[in-house]
Amino acid sequence: MIHHISLPASDPANVAKVIAELWQGYCAPFPSHADSYVALAGDKYGTVIEVYPLGTKMTPGQGDRPIQFQKEDAPSPYISSHAAISVKISEEKIKEIGKQQGWRVVRCSRGEFDIIEFWVENSVLLEIATPELAQKYLEILAPEKLAAHFQADR
Repeated sequence: MIHHISLPASDPANVAKVIAELWQGYCAPFPSHADSYVALAGDKYGTVIEVYPLGTKMTPGQGDRPIQFQKEDAPSPYISSHAAISVKISEEKIKEIGKQQGWRVVRCSRGEFDIIEFWVENSVLLEIATPELAQKYLEILAPEKLAAHFQADR
């Protein structure tokens, strides 16, 4: 179970607000790092996406000290990480939210299941699953089917 992840954004407050809207949750300032925000799903799992200013790096602390935050001078707007999230809203509503932001939103096949690519600020990928899309995803990746699913390509 993944309870939270973090993403970079040029406008962390807006991105947290949009993700909260997708989840029908809420957002708030994140006190752990200046100018950061969190989108909270408000579910029983404590699902959260932390949104940090673009260019924020987390580095290991020294000794017993926790993570340290550093700022890159010329960050890329693109990252190699992404997340798949489920929402309770329709594909049409997801597309409407993306259109309001001017962000790329497109339904795509991942072979045996579809997802909606939702490009936060047109640079960070969230794979969004409506209830129907999530059901198919969960059927394909059910624990008893995982080994066969991933061995099929070997």
